[in-house]
Amino acid sequence: MVGKQRRALLDLGSGTGQVPLALHQAVTEIDVVERDAGMLAEADKALASLPVSVRLHNTAAEQFTPPSGWQADLVTICRAFHWMDQPAVLSLLEGCTAPDATVVVMGDGSLWTARSAWTDALRALIQEYTGTERRAGKDKTYSAHDRPYREILAESAFRQVEEHTIPVERPWTTDQVIGYLYSTSFAARPLFGGHVEEFERRARALLDEEAARGGLVENAVFSVLLARRS
Repeated sequence: MVGKQRRALLDLGSGTGQVPLALHQAVTEIDVVERDAGMLAEADKALASLPVSVRLHNTAAEQFTPPSGWQADLVTICRAFHWMDQPAVLSLLEGCTAPDATVVVMGDGSLWTARSAWTDALRALIQEYTGTERRAGKDKTYSAHDRPYREILAESAFRQVEEHTIPVERPWTTDQVIGYLYSTSFAARPLFGGHVEEFERRARALLDEEAARGGLVENAVFSVLLARRS
């Protein structure tokens, strides 16, 4: 994208728009694709004041229809890639990206997968209310992919793949953890039914105790896959 006057970012499964918010200085226009209307409304608020053109699309990544002749120079997909029809999305991108475009698939684990004394205790508390299997919304359970994303990308037009891993030490407060949990598919408010207030009271007590003991710190690894045409 270096030297280009027009630099278009397409962010798929954008959630609340945190990725385009972080990258806006490197691009001249942004297209945000998010199927959840509530999340998209939050993205709209976060991106409204940016000094670049922002277009919002309330649709699934697989159903995104780019304007005729439009091309993205950079495509970003964070954790939402797990939930997508990945071959379909990559096929769609083949037809709406510049020849030198980069597709970036990135993400880390979650507080469900983190392994520390406080995250283990928090996960056990969540399981008391939602069951031992990780939930993926009200009527689904989570299923892990059995193939690395690198392999899936390598079977697409974007078969030149490089991977970078970045260690991250992430401090949390009790309020941040509670807010985060309610934004996830494994601990959203509806999963607790009429026990949500009881769960939150117990979760806050657990987190406050752990914070006083040694702090709420998550040690994670952020993975970034950069995929380009050969």
